[in-house]
Amino acid sequence: MIEKQMAIQAPELSVAKWFNVDAPLSLEQLHGRPVFIHAFQMLCPGCVSHAIPQTQKVYEMFAKTDLAVIGLHTVFEHHDAMTPVSLEAFIHEYRLTFPIGVDTSGTGHLPVSMERYGMCGTPTTVLIDRDGILVSHKFGRIDDLSLGVMIASLLARQTTPAGTDTGSPQTDNAVDAVECGPDACPAT
Repeated sequence: MIEKQMAIQAPELSVAKWFNVDAPLSLEQLHGRPVFIHAFQMLCPGCVSHAIPQTQKVYEMFAKTDLAVIGLHTVFEHHDAMTPVSLEAFIHEYRLTFPIGVDTSGTGHLPVSMERYGMCGTPTTVLIDRDGILVSHKFGRIDDLSLGVMIASLLARQTTPAGTDTGSPQTDNAVDAVECGPDACPAT
């Protein structure tokens, strides 16, 4: 017998500063729209080489849909090097145009949103449906075609009646390495 787990409501992001937006964003504001969140660090090799360019492509390719694309700069290492001032220059140099928030520093090792979502490193991709339900949470590199299928499926989902169980989110938070590699940087 397969037991269905309860749907998980996506936690609100905690953002200290926003870039590429006129006003701060919130998941509450975006309710009714599917949301793609890419958590990254500007010094993470896998983020810079693959995930950040992939997020820019997602932002451009799905611009005519209601998909909300959000970058979340979530710093868990090299704090002095990855300040909002440095991030602003990085955004300019890499010509990033999607909304980017700076995850609020936490009281411990991890930033607030990173901890709320149980992220174990960067890059992490999160997909949230129109009802605010967490439907996918993936750590590491995601193939472009696989991501396209995930987003198309997310866009096709309609809102569900209140109280309907939509199942548990897809998660892949396995951490095999303890150092930054070409595909990901685990938070250790």
